[in-house]
Amino acid sequence: MVASKTELFNKELQQQAALFKALAHPARLQILHYLAETKTCISGNLSDVLPLGRTTVNQHLRELKNAGLIHGHISGVNTNYCLNYEKINDMKMLFKDFLSEFKFTNESHCNINQ
Repeated sequence: MVASKTELFNKELQQQAALFKALAHPARLQILHYLAETKTCISGNLSDVLPLGRTTVNQHLRELKNAGLIHGHISGVNTNYCLNYEKINDMKMLFKDFLSEFKFTNESHCNINQ
C-alpha cells in the first residue's frame, strides 16, 4: 500500500496543514467571521449571507466541522452551527507558535537580481 505524502511529515505539521487547509477558502473564513460576529449558534440557510448556493455552503460547513472549528447540532429539521471556541483558541496558539518560529528582519538575505 502506498503511503500518503503527508505521512512523511511529523504529526504536528500534519495537524497544522489540515487546519490551514480548512481555512484556505474565503467562504469558510466568512462563515467563521459571521459566527463570531453573531455570537450565537445559527440555523437556517447561511447562503442568505454568502454569495453561494446552499449545497456549496454545506460543503464549506462540513470542512469547518471536520476541522473541529464549528459544531453542528441537529434541532428538528435544522442544524444549528456554533463556533468551537476551544478549538478556535487552540488555533490562535497554533498560529502564534507557528509564526514565532520565523525570525523576521527588515533585511533580506536573498540575493535576487531584479
